[in-house]
Amino acid sequence: MAKLLWKPSEERIKNTNMYRFMGMVNERYQQDFNEFGPLYEWSIENIAQFWSTMWDFAGIIASKPYEQVIDDIGKMPGAVWFCGARLNFAENLLRYRDDRVALIFKGEGLESTRMTYAELYDEVARLARALKDVGVETGDRVVGFMPNMPAAMIAMLAASSIGATWSSCSPDFGIKGVLDRFGQIKPKVLFTANGYFFKGKKLDSLERIANIIKELPSIEKVVVVPYSESEPDISALANAVHYEAFKSSQSNLDIEFEQLPFEHPLYIMYSSGTTGLPKCMVQSAGGILIHHLKELMLHTDLKREDTIFYFSTCGWMMWNWLTSSLAVGASLVLFDGNPFHPHPGALWEMAQDEKITVFGTSAGYIAALMNAAVKPGKTYDLTPLRAVLSTGSPLSIEGFEFIYDEVKADLQLASIAGGTDLNGCFALGNPMGPVYAGELQCRGLAMDVRAFDDKQNELINEEGELVCCKPFPSMPIYFWDDPDGSKYHSAYFDVYDNIWRHGDFVTVTERGGVVMLGRSDATLNPGGVRIGTAEIYRQVEQMDEIDDSVVIGQNWENDIRVILFVQLAAGQELTDELKNRIKQTIRINASPRHVPAKIVSVPAVPYTLNMKKVELAVKKVVQGQPVLNKDALSNPEALDYYADLEELQE
Repeated sequence: MAKLLWKPSEERIKNTNMYRFMGMVNERYQQDFNEFGPLYEWSIENIAQFWSTMWDFAGIIASKPYEQVIDDIGKMPGAVWFCGARLNFAENLLRYRDDRVALIFKGEGLESTRMTYAELYDEVARLARALKDVGVETGDRVVGFMPNMPAAMIAMLAASSIGATWSSCSPDFGIKGVLDRFGQIKPKVLFTANGYFFKGKKLDSLERIANIIKELPSIEKVVVVPYSESEPDISALANAVHYEAFKSSQSNLDIEFEQLPFEHPLYIMYSSGTTGLPKCMVQSAGGILIHHLKELMLHTDLKREDTIFYFSTCGWMMWNWLTSSLAVGASLVLFDGNPFHPHPGALWEMAQDEKITVFGTSAGYIAALMNAAVKPGKTYDLTPLRAVLSTGSPLSIEGFEFIYDEVKADLQLASIAGGTDLNGCFALGNPMGPVYAGELQCRGLAMDVRAFDDKQNELINEEGELVCCKPFPSMPIYFWDDPDGSKYHSAYFDVYDNIWRHGDFVTVTERGGVVMLGRSDATLNPGGVRIGTAEIYRQVEQMDEIDDSVVIGQNWENDIRVILFVQLAAGQELTDELKNRIKQTIRINASPRHVPAKIVSVPAVPYTLNMKKVELAVKKVVQGQPVLNKDALSNPEALDYYADLEELQE
C-alpha cells in the first residue's frame, strides 16, 4: 500500500479553483459532486459539456462564439473542436495590462529583472508592428534560438498576435539539431540572443547562427537580442538586426490581434529525434490555450496572486506550458543557466528571494539534490511555497519523501506526466486530493486515460500501456510534411484503432492515481514478462555508491536479458561485492525478474537535451545499430562508452 504523504485541509480544498469549478458543474448540470473522483468520471463521459464549462470558467476571449464544442467525439484523430469560434492566443495571454509583475528574469550570475503586464503588452505591440513591417503574415513561421529570457516570450506573443506560428530551440542545441528542426518548417524570421551563460562560462551563439542561416534560405531577418554582451558585433550575420533597432520606436501602440479559427496553428513542437529526423507536431492555438488553462487553473490551482516557476529551456514543452500562466495573470519566474551554479541550492535561494508559490522542475533535478545532500527547507525561507511540480521522468518514492522531508511538509507535490505531443499531461496534480508516495494524484479531467494490455483489456493495479480513449483539444492538428496523415497515425494509432497509445508503461491504481513505469518501448521482457525500467532505477539510484544508471534489454540467445549500466560515485569501484549487493537490493525490493544479468560500469549516462535518459539509443549502440541523430543529446559522446563492450559478448 502506497504511503500517504500529504492531505489538504478542508479550508484549502474549499479555496481551490477546482472546488469552484465543481460548483459550476453542479449548478449547470444538476450534479452534487463534492470530491474529485466523481467529477473525473463525469468529465470523461460528458466531454463536450466539460470543455464548454471550462471555456466559460477560464473566460476564453473570442470575437466569435463557437457553434459546436466537438464535431465527432468518436473520431481520433481528426475531431474538430469549438467549430466556428474566432480568437487569438496572444490576446488571451495579454488580457491583463496593469502594473502587476508579469515576468521576473534571473539569468545565471545576474541580478533579477522585472517586467509588468503593462510593459509586456507594450513590448509585444512594438515587436508585432515590426514583424508586420518586414512582411510576416498569418501562417508564416517565426522561430527562436533563445535562452529562457523575456525576449523569447515577447517574440512568441508578437508572432502569435498576427497569426504566425512559433517554434523554438534552446541555444545548447548543435547546428545539426537546429537544422533538423527549423530546416523542415522554413521559418521567415529567426530570433536569437548573442550568447548565454552556463556554469559560470559565457558561451557564444552567433557563430552557430551564422552557420545555421547559411543552410536556411527561407530566413529573411535575424533579430539579435544582446544578452552576454551589451553591444554584440552582428556584422558577420546576413540580414541581421539588433532587437532594439528592430522593434517599432512607437509607444502606446494597440495590438491588432488577428482573429483566427480555434484550430489555427500556434506551435510546432518536435519529437526528441533520437531515432531519426524529429517529427514536427503542429498544435492549435485554441487547443493549447484551453488545455493549458485547465491544467494551470484546475490541476495546479494557479491564481493571479501566484508566482510560478518552471525550470525549463525554450526547447522543452514546459516552457510553452509556463507561458500560458500569463492568461491567469500570475507572475512568471524565468531562469536561464545551470541550476547548480554557483551552488546546489541556487534555485531554492531564488524561490526564497522571489517568494515563489509554485515551483516546477524535473525528477532528475530532485535526484541530483538528493545526491548532493541539499536541504532546501532548512536553508531557505520557503513560507510562500505551496506546490512543487515534477516531470521529465518518473519521480521515485524516495524523491517524493525527500520533498516532504527536506523541502516542506505542507505542500502539494504534483508529479505530472504527458508529452510534447499534446503539450500537456495525461496524469497530474489534484489540489483537492491526497499525495501518495510514488503516485501521480489523478488523471487529467476529460482525459479518458487507462492502462491496456495487448488485447485492449483495461487493467487496474496492473502494469499496462497508457492509452487515451477519447479525443482532447490539444492533440496535434497534423504533423508537418505529412499530407496523408500516415506519420501521425503511426505515431499513436497503429496499435489500438481510434485510441491514442502514448508509449508509456503505467499502473492505474484503484483510487484513480497513476504510477509511471518508464517508456513502453524501453520496457524489458525477460522470459516474456514485461517490467518497467523505473522500478530498477528506484532501487539502484538510492545507493550511495551510484550516481546514475541506465538499463536496457539486450537480445540474447532468443530471449531478452537485463543489462544495468552504473555510473559510480567518485572513488567507488564496481567490485563483486557491490554487484551482489545491487542484485540483492533489486531482488528484495522489486522482484527476481528485475535482477540484471550483467552490471557494467560506465563513466556517463547519455541524456536528451530535455534531461531524459536515452535507453533506446544505448540499446542500439550495444547491438551495433546506428544512432541517427546524436544532436538530440546533451552529451552524445557518452554513447561511445557503450560500443563493443566485451562483457556483453558472453
